[in-house]
Amino acid sequence: MRARVLNGISDIPDRVWNTLVSRDYPFLRHEFLLALERHGAATARTGWQPHHLLLEDEAGLQAAAPLYLKSHSYGEFVFDFSWAEASQRLGRAYYPKLLNAVPFNPVTGPRLLARTPSARAALAQAVRKQAETLGLSSAHALFLDANDRAAYTEAGFLLRKDCHYQWFNPGYRDFEDYLDALPGRRRKEIRRERRKVAETGIRFEVLTGAEVPESLWPAIYRCYANTYRLRGQPPYLSLECLKAIGIQLGREVRMFLAWRGNTLIAAAYMLEAGDTLYGRHWGCVEDIPGLHFETCYYRGIEHCIGRRLARFDAGAQGEHKLHRGFAPVATWSAHWLAEARLRAAVADFLRRETAAVDAYIRQVAGKYPAATSSGLSTPRPRGSSQTNASPAGFPLAHE
Repeated sequence: MRARVLNGISDIPDRVWNTLVSRDYPFLRHEFLLALERHGAATARTGWQPHHLLLEDEAGLQAAAPLYLKSHSYGEFVFDFSWAEASQRLGRAYYPKLLNAVPFNPVTGPRLLARTPSARAALAQAVRKQAETLGLSSAHALFLDANDRAAYTEAGFLLRKDCHYQWFNPGYRDFEDYLDALPGRRRKEIRRERRKVAETGIRFEVLTGAEVPESLWPAIYRCYANTYRLRGQPPYLSLECLKAIGIQLGREVRMFLAWRGNTLIAAAYMLEAGDTLYGRHWGCVEDIPGLHFETCYYRGIEHCIGRRLARFDAGAQGEHKLHRGFAPVATWSAHWLAEARLRAAVADFLRRETAAVDAYIRQVAGKYPAATSSGLSTPRPRGSSQTNASPAGFPLAHE
């Protein structure tokens, strides 16, 4: 197979790229990546220079990886800033580095898109070769599924383990049925939080991207951008980018909207695909106690129960999710470092970090048995794809 690099996702027809992508995982669809590039979110100017890698033969495209030359480590959710500092001390610039990831989206799934296992293995080797050929300090792949972890391990990458929190649906009849699975104190807290929001008179609705009227996108964006403004940071996405994703992936996008009268005061942007709801971005223009939990978590859980979805991946971080029945689920990344001394130091660090993550998950399982047992016993719907399986590929108790 021949390797070919694209300077942008627009250099390949969407119908060709999308033959490698499952509808159950929208984050790697051509339309999604194109929106990020065309509207300025993933570009060389923002430190995300597209460098997508293809493997082709006489029959056409056999494998592809969304790659970026990164001039920083922001927007990745797998933190390697200390590695960059160590590399500098050793006399080698850490940036640019090569990154196999979905920009700004810490959602486990495929990163090596391939028609066959052998093509996947060849692609992992080709990613490393790209880093070596370009003389880069390192290559990284984030939020990997089980197949890609194996391919990158075979290619000589180091694995890094972390955990996120996800909610699993064993078949709840309704929201009250879900509450009954939680300890009594937690049930009371959640009911109190929801009651306080309800007493404000706020009403909620859920629209698909296709149902959002053109005139509403600026108000949705104000909510999203305000979250970053409060942190003193520029938002990753522009209004045009957010709207393009909403329109292009209209069937998958879910906008959870909170209204006070005719004024939109909060919005949570999510995607639904396969048997999973993915929580991505949230924002509000009024600080109302409990509104974040109601909009981002409780409405999402109700949606999953009503739609009989098996899983709610609400995003990175947030131990507060444990109190609401979410379970810790392992996430994985892979890392290749050219500098031998740095590689050895990182390998030692990862061994110790993995042991700490394992100990943490065991501790959480003992402290929040209702959450972890829900995750362990979740039935898989018939016909569900490997993409949406448990990110580690084996039972939570062993992650």
